[in-house]
Amino acid sequence: MKTNNSKIVDCTIRDGGLVNNWDFSVEFVQQLYAGLNEAGVDYMEIGYKNSPKLLSGADSAGPWRFLNDEFLRKVIPQKGTTKLSALVDIGRVDENDILPRSESMLDLIRVACYIKDVDKALQLVQTFHDRGYETTLNIMALSNVMENELIEAFEMINESVVDVVYIVDSYGSLDYKDMEYLVQKFKTHLPNKRLGVHTHNNMQLAFSNTLVAAQNGVEFLDASVYGMGRAAGNCPTELLVTHLKNTHYKLRPVLEVLENLLIPLREKEEWGYLIPYMITGTLDEHPRSAMALRASADKDKVIGFYDKLTTPEVSFEKK
Repeated sequence: MKTNNSKIVDCTIRDGGLVNNWDFSVEFVQQLYAGLNEAGVDYMEIGYKNSPKLLSGADSAGPWRFLNDEFLRKVIPQKGTTKLSALVDIGRVDENDILPRSESMLDLIRVACYIKDVDKALQLVQTFHDRGYETTLNIMALSNVMENELIEAFEMINESVVDVVYIVDSYGSLDYKDMEYLVQKFKTHLPNKRLGVHTHNNMQLAFSNTLVAAQNGVEFLDASVYGMGRAAGNCPTELLVTHLKNTHYKLRPVLEVLENLLIPLREKEEWGYLIPYMITGTLDEHPRSAMALRASADKDKVIGFYDKLTTPEVSFEKK
């Protein structure tokens, strides 16, 4: 049997930070990195590299929301084989805040954008490529993208230097047939690009969709320990580590960080499959309305929530 070429990108700190406003202790992140490194996980996405001056509410977020290179050197004084990654958003990063890779702790910078901003994203990709980084382009909310928009984006991506292009199921609304369709479309139109996948678990399909992508040749697989991520969370790292065949991964170190770090955190913070997230997933909508419901006194009143989202009439209260 041939070697599995999959690479796991653990997003526990970056995507999980959307759950707790990136309020992870330095010790938490250090222990997580040590565990992932021992498990043989290929990349750890240690946060965002956005610029605080370009985002409101920056003061209230933890340090993993706006990674500082000097801070990172203190957090991870000795890097192992697990590479470090960070994500940036279009319009939220000042490229002057990104050091050359030779001076940075980061190996990979991923650029997230919606389809309308692919051109801007690829300009950033070029900048980060020129500074020596591995790069990815993460096209969000693909379930809402029109065919003609995708074809136009493919033309630009083909001419770019980006290393990996991501299929992102932002709303957790895709199933295995959707995933197969998208992977084949990306492979057909981007024959010289490596592919990645990022899934959400609104429909309990994050793990299976990730496996379908891997079986169809997608190399970079996003995941997070215990599935920690925004709303319904992501594909669990521990499932990929134990299930992917012919790899170097070890399960026990992941279980150790899960038991020591994530289970106690799960008692204080909420993420994972819940009915309001299922409802937004099946309706192919952003989970923000479900997140607001879960933060309210009516958090379990799912019938009213469903009716509100599916009622076609829009009524406004008279003043």
